[in-house]
Amino acid sequence: MDINLPDVLAEMTAAFDRYEVALVTNDVAVLDELFWNSPHTLRYGATENLYGFDAIRDFRASRPSTGLARTLNHTVITTYGRDFATANTEFQRNGSDKLGRQSQTWMRTPKGWRVVSAHVSLMS
Repeated sequence: MDINLPDVLAEMTAAFDRYEVALVTNDVAVLDELFWNSPHTLRYGATENLYGFDAIRDFRASRPSTGLARTLNHTVITTYGRDFATANTEFQRNGSDKLGRQSQTWMRTPKGWRVVSAHVSLMS
């Protein structure tokens, strides 16, 4: 299997960067677009477990839109072949002393790269 083919890694990095901008600006439409619209998609958050695209979409729609700015550290994106990737990063929200961790599994679909699984956790 080919790991981090340059063109695939560039595509995946662009998708991850697009997700990050949408996250911190609360662009719900883009966030919804970038999650796979499937009952198989899941997102474990810092305080919630969301099963299926509909639950993730509903969470995003009701989430507060303030205090979303953050700094990323140690971001690692790895592609496996042409259609599968992982993205992992540490983050710190502005004004918080907690370290956050975010893991995402992405797959290429006919509509482009989509998150199929995500996990967010916080450390004191």
